[in-house]
Amino acid sequence: MGKYKINSVSDNGVFVVTESFIKLCKTFKSLKNKRGKIIHVIGAPGTGKSANIYAALEELGLKVYDVESPIENVDVSSDEVFKGVYKEIKEDLGARSKNEVYESLSKYDAILFADRFHDSHLMGKDTVGFSVWTVHAGLKPTKFYLMCISEYFNERNTFKNINIILQTAWRFYFRGKKYDVFSDLGIISKAVVALMRTFFDVVVISYSPQETFQIVKSHVNTDDQLIESYIHKYGSKPRVICQSLEKDE
Repeated sequence: MGKYKINSVSDNGVFVVTESFIKLCKTFKSLKNKRGKIIHVIGAPGTGKSANIYAALEELGLKVYDVESPIENVDVSSDEVFKGVYKEIKEDLGARSKNEVYESLSKYDAILFADRFHDSHLMGKDTVGFSVWTVHAGLKPTKFYLMCISEYFNERNTFKNINIILQTAWRFYFRGKKYDVFSDLGIISKAVVALMRTFFDVVVISYSPQETFQIVKSHVNTDDQLIESYIHKYGSKPRVICQSLEKDE
């Protein structure tokens, strides 16, 4: 597993409370007593979306079902990915039918699609994470998303009893550099996030330079001025800064 990468509550050995975390807890708090909510947690790569999600879940004592993606390789079709995720959930829950699957999921405070779904390849499993598959699958992910949307509308009465938390990213490569549509494109990113908020609850994980300094300092014992120079170089992306500091040392 990559260092500073959080994939479960137990990985959160060190955590710094920030304004984003407080907003996330406020949004998650309603999941205990309400159903039918869809929450998107977004933020630039390296901001610690997973760390915030798992810390908030632990803070609030929420019971979640953390979905994994058993993708065999990057060449599988959208149908195989969709059926594979459903099969994994069905077998894990010991359900015998679709009705039993959704009935079991409704007993959780939320269904979580986070790093165990996106980055299963980092957890020692002989599988390809959803994030790796999307990079190599061309237009296949578009069909997968459409299948998910279709399933949601076909089972919309059932989904009224289920909360969903999505760790969401929309990344692309341009001239060898990775960008995130939700955070790296200025006014375009703001417009996309505003549009999402008309349909979903959206929490953006971002930090002030001061918060970023505190997070990095809690993980890496190094010169304060050096940390500040890395914040100036990389922006408020704690994981990127920690990994770069460790690499340079």
